[in-house]
Amino acid sequence: MTRRSKHPYHMAKNYLNRNFHSDRPNEKWLTDVSEFKYYVGMDIQKVYLSAILDLYDRRIVSFVISDRNDNPLVINTFDQAVKLESNVHPLMHSDRGFQYTSRQFCNRLKNAEMKQSMSRVAHCIDNGPMEGFWGMMKRETYYGRKFTNRESLVSMISDYIDYYNNRRLQRKLSVMTPMAYHQHYLEVA
Repeated sequence: MTRRSKHPYHMAKNYLNRNFHSDRPNEKWLTDVSEFKYYVGMDIQKVYLSAILDLYDRRIVSFVISDRNDNPLVINTFDQAVKLESNVHPLMHSDRGFQYTSRQFCNRLKNAEMKQSMSRVAHCIDNGPMEGFWGMMKRETYYGRKFTNRESLVSMISDYIDYYNNRRLQRKLSVMTPMAYHQHYLEVA
């Protein structure tokens, strides 16, 4: 959903290189922005959801919803994740959207001692699990519905992420929820 920058400050190599396996939490994070529409009368309005997904347990580490697809949306999502998971230094993978190539985002990564990785141009599969999360979320809660106000759409998004992290069982996670799988790792480590 993110637009490519015409004048990127920074471009990173694809260090993730579709290696979607992770041996522990906070080793590899994926991030992206997705768009959701609602209607006020005949007018189409939009909200944007920025999220960070941990490849180990597939949990959504942090998310921010905004009326604008801009740098603060992505920066606030990143800052929230770093606050929740302090002293971790995962590989941070994204597409080449203008927010992720900005000086502000790159400096945040550098200050957090994180290595940046970016998908290749026109290869959305390079960020496959994040794209998969968007598809699953939209299939399960968004497609086929018409939201007529911002509040109900934002509530649906927040409720779904809580459901996904805490109640949605996943075969890939030994039939556990992302948060239960995460907690299991912490208990046995």
